[in-house]
Amino acid sequence: MKNFDVYPLFNIEPVKAQGSYLWDKNGVQYLDLYGGHAVISIGHSHPHYVQKISDQLNKIGFYSNSVQISLQEELADKLGKLCGHDDYQLFLCNSGAEANENALKLASFHNGKKKVISFKKGFHGRTSLAVAVTDNASIVAPVNATENAIILPWNDEQALENAFKKEEISSVIIEAMQGVGGVHLASESFLKKIRTLCDENNAVYIADSVQDGYGRSGKFYAHDFAGVSADIYTMAKGMGNGFPVGGIAIAPHIKPKHGLLGTTFGGNHLACAAAIAVLDVIAQDKLIANAATMGDYLMAQCKTIEGVKEVRGRGLMVGLELEIPCAGIRNTLLEEHKMFTGSSSDKNTIRILPALNIGKAELDQFLEAFKSVLSKALIS
Repeated sequence: MKNFDVYPLFNIEPVKAQGSYLWDKNGVQYLDLYGGHAVISIGHSHPHYVQKISDQLNKIGFYSNSVQISLQEELADKLGKLCGHDDYQLFLCNSGAEANENALKLASFHNGKKKVISFKKGFHGRTSLAVAVTDNASIVAPVNATENAIILPWNDEQALENAFKKEEISSVIIEAMQGVGGVHLASESFLKKIRTLCDENNAVYIADSVQDGYGRSGKFYAHDFAGVSADIYTMAKGMGNGFPVGGIAIAPHIKPKHGLLGTTFGGNHLACAAAIAVLDVIAQDKLIANAATMGDYLMAQCKTIEGVKEVRGRGLMVGLELEIPCAGIRNTLLEEHKMFTGSSSDKNTIRILPALNIGKAELDQFLEAFKSVLSKALIS
């Protein structure tokens, strides 16, 4: 049997990782500025993380949600305190797509309505309804297509108001900073308008925080910059630092009942141990503040580099829109300077998504290489 060939692969096999670095099977060291799609939040192989998972594995690795799992309560308690929504409720699953799928379904259960608003260049996952509200026709299979998905222009308040007047809206799902779309920021005015319209129309505001959440923006949720609270926050990626775990934080006015949502693997012992370790490290090492500081430094430096058309982002979620296509730049950074960076749906935009504990020395290493590679590319 062969693996199903759906991933274009670099000719690199990492076999070891520590902090912000990877080593391949030949012993070559790489600087990781992408974290495997913003997954690595506290650095590779963090000792507290490794110890927490190892200790848990020596006790019990898995049992289903038919029994009490006190680790889920510990996780919910620590998450509530760190994110500032201690009165919310936590449902655990396994991935960002599952988180968004459950959020959309829960919203529809809550208000009995069907229509979902999402936005151009948004990405919400590859499962049934999550992919239907994603703005990429090439990954929406015919079976996923639904008239319940309404995809509107980004930051267009009038289009949003018109949609609410025309349809019975169940929920609005939005990334405060679009990831795959190229790190485009929702305006604070736009997020406040969503909050207002959802309140007026008994709709659910879903903050897709799968990529821009968990401290990456310099606040726990990137939506916090607008001073609004969502009804449901979805999360995954940085939540487990590589261990598959996702979740949704649910406002208290949305009530649970037995059987409403469910999962086999979500909230298992190992996943909770991983997620608790991540929260411990984020809190103890003040990584949200570090993300804000290091992000400000990185963006300020990038704005001075010739060939960079626009710098977008907050914290350590940074989009660098170049004057030229970025594929060659990324390849040169990887092949010649041994640095991983990310792409986006915009062929000119590089994404920088390092661990939240990255330091100035590593960023300076990247900046020096990036300036050199971009300068040579512009000349040629």
